[in-house]
Amino acid sequence: MNTSEVEQSRTDARESEKPAAEAPVILKLTNASRTFENGAQKVAALGSIDLEVREGECVVFFGPSGCGKSTLLNLIAGFDHPTTGEILLEGKPVEKPGPDRLMMFQEHALFPWLNVIDNVLYGLRRQRKFRFRRRLRHVRARELLQMVHLDEFEKASVHELSGGMKQRAALARALAPDPKILLIDEPFPGLDALVRAKLYAELQEIMLRTHKTILSVTHDPNEAACLADRVFVFTGRPGKIKAEIRVDLPRPRDIADPKLAEFTSRIMSELEQGAKA
Repeated sequence: MNTSEVEQSRTDARESEKPAAEAPVILKLTNASRTFENGAQKVAALGSIDLEVREGECVVFFGPSGCGKSTLLNLIAGFDHPTTGEILLEGKPVEKPGPDRLMMFQEHALFPWLNVIDNVLYGLRRQRKFRFRRRLRHVRARELLQMVHLDEFEKASVHELSGGMKQRAALARALAPDPKILLIDEPFPGLDALVRAKLYAELQEIMLRTHKTILSVTHDPNEAACLADRVFVFTGRPGKIKAEIRVDLPRPRDIADPKLAEFTSRIMSELEQGAKA
């Protein structure tokens, strides 16, 4: 972002951000756990989880590999069901996937036979308000491509895009149906540091413009501190919440900002304590 865009984002943040206590709870998990069974063998992937997420928050799940972070995201998405407990979205049980919760995966999952704008349009064609309104679909798709700085590449083939551009296109496609919650499952690990930094900035710009509720999974403490309003640090398997860390810094945040170091240190300290427990 240039200087004027950064200043506008800061203005937007001051005008639009409310204390978390004022925002309504959009997602609630009560005693949610997941145990997988393979014949007589049982594997407890996720321990009992209790948490609330408020509308417009960015919540990051951080923990060691295999602690159940992605399992939790799948439960919230409706791809799987908890063994115990319940998950409520706006007071209603989550029983299956729906357009109110969309996932951005580790791999971009774009359709290689479609160009960039057609990938974004794909999710809109099934939405009732866009189904018979072709022009409106294209307006929405182009707005999103402009938001992720791909408006000059709308006709490009997927194979012509860099890794970072593919992830930005995937983000635009996930946002297209205007889900209530965007779920992000580690989409940045294969990208170099400079590209990741640009994506962090763009994602925060989108947060400020759309006020979207975001739940993300990461192994990177710097990423967690940069993006999150709250970080939930998990123990090893079966994953349980070891700590909740609130990152009370204004947006947009720079991944290189020394102020993030304090939060990164706290996140790692909680992770190490959880490993010793």
